[in-house]
Amino acid sequence: MKRKPSSEATAAWIRLMRVQSRVLDAVEHDLKKAGFPPLAWYDALLELSRAPRGELRPVELEKQMLIPQYSTSRLIERLVDEGLAARRECEIDKRGQFVEITEAGRELQKKMWNSYSAAIERHIGSKLSDVDAAKLCGLLDRLGCTCDEPSLAAGKDVASAR
Repeated sequence: MKRKPSSEATAAWIRLMRVQSRVLDAVEHDLKKAGFPPLAWYDALLELSRAPRGELRPVELEKQMLIPQYSTSRLIERLVDEGLAARRECEIDKRGQFVEITEAGRELQKKMWNSYSAAIERHIGSKLSDVDAAKLCGLLDRLGCTCDEPSLAAGKDVASAR
């Protein structure tokens, strides 16, 4: 017989889903208010900027995205249309392609970080002490998350977790 989750585990699940939704909505609102595109654009540009030579195959980009992106091809198309990324044919496999960040994409990602980092501070940092944030990371690690990823920002010494 399979064990059912306890009421405490179910309550934790509900809270986790609600807070994730509410915080993401708040961050999206803050970015929009500052005149920036959606968070998925930042995430895609960040992943491209982190990649060797600033490029990834579309399927690799989809796997790296922070926000679930079921329509990666549309996101890539928008980035390309705005001049933030470019498509490049794979020289080894002519059917394959790479998505490469442009200088304009790097600049937008850096500009967005100012608003994004302020939103993280407003919606998370101001509500949790650093000790509490570290404890939360430890709990999330037990659920399969990892808080020791590189920073979100393009800056060198930003110690924020994704």
